[in-house]
Amino acid sequence: MIALVGLNHKTAPLSVREKIFAGCQDQVNLLDDLRAMESVLEVMYLSTCNRVELVAAVEDAPQAIKAFQSFLAGYGGLTNDEAASCLYGYQDEEAIRHLFRVTSSLDSQVMGEAQILGQVKDAYRQALAQNATGIALNRLLHRAFRTAKRVRTETGIAANPVSVSFSAVELAKKIFGSLSGKKILIVGAGEMAELTGTHLISNGAEEITVANRSLSQAALLAEKFRGQAVDLAALPEVLCDVDIVISSTGAPSHIITQEMVRRCLRKRKNRLLFLIDIAVPRDIDPAVDGIENVYLYNIDNLQDIVDENVKNRRREALKAEQIIAEEVTQYSRWLKELQAVPTIISLRTKAEGIVQAEMIKAQSWMSKFENGDREKVASLVNGIVNKILHAPVTTMKEESAEFSSQDIVAVARQLFRLDD
Repeated sequence: MIALVGLNHKTAPLSVREKIFAGCQDQVNLLDDLRAMESVLEVMYLSTCNRVELVAAVEDAPQAIKAFQSFLAGYGGLTNDEAASCLYGYQDEEAIRHLFRVTSSLDSQVMGEAQILGQVKDAYRQALAQNATGIALNRLLHRAFRTAKRVRTETGIAANPVSVSFSAVELAKKIFGSLSGKKILIVGAGEMAELTGTHLISNGAEEITVANRSLSQAALLAEKFRGQAVDLAALPEVLCDVDIVISSTGAPSHIITQEMVRRCLRKRKNRLLFLIDIAVPRDIDPAVDGIENVYLYNIDNLQDIVDENVKNRRREALKAEQIIAEEVTQYSRWLKELQAVPTIISLRTKAEGIVQAEMIKAQSWMSKFENGDREKVASLVNGIVNKILHAPVTTMKEESAEFSSQDIVAVARQLFRLDD
């Protein structure tokens, strides 16, 4: 049986997630503690800023879920009310489906983001390194990675940007075709500016200048992008030389004015200037948009793009859910068949033992056989046994997969006296 317990950004506020995350991060023997719990056969845990989850192959799922919830509540120092409202528990197909949705980024705060897949792989590698997984979880995680790959290749769930900074970069690419060879100015040196610069670099930008009120802060950010830093006072000159401006400061008023842009255009000989203002309040005077050969977009324009792309991702998520349903069915069938394996092994072992015992009894009269005849008799007997066992073995696999019932297995053990 598969059990999964955890909390995420949808069920728990940041203050609670921080408690659990810190508790799990501080415990070097966490996997050992989990494996030592009653009913737990295999286990791994995933710990990120947005979720903490335990996934396990267990003998008794309801018992394990209850124990895991108490375990996490204890590690995070949660009150009873916090634990009851924030922690969820799933078993078997629900647990498998949840893990596949997480790995495929359907359960992420930003649907379609790629980071979660790497985080699940890291968690799995850690569990492998500590010998905490076995046949059931190994197969489960590899199936989860296969599912995530199918979702990314067979749907467009990750094709459309859903962050303002990424949308700004995508918009610049659409205007110019390519960012290679374009001179880009980032105004501001905060988190949004850093995200924007990261997206620019990953999309082929080569020449980046960072302008900020604090030159030292601008220099730190520019160093990450192998660019140069300038003070805000240099804006009138720098503006004349760049192709793209993305501004995201916390300034209370416009720092790029209509007159500043007009003066630059005369020096630029009317070369196109593309400006994206993602600051609130706005950094760039809206009147700039009325100047010929100047294109200005603000955060509302970009939010419209983001909203449309979110709708597109939701439509693609419907395709992804179908893929996940297929993969859950396949893994669940395999897992149910696995329940019959010990009995099948016992049955074959007993049959082989009977064959060997009878062959030993027949040694006296079989000793008169010519070379090779003894092997022919052994092959004949084994062939007959395999044909007799084929039907019960196949039935046990099929019945276990179809109905998740141990009745047929119990009958087989009694009928063939496997527990004697």
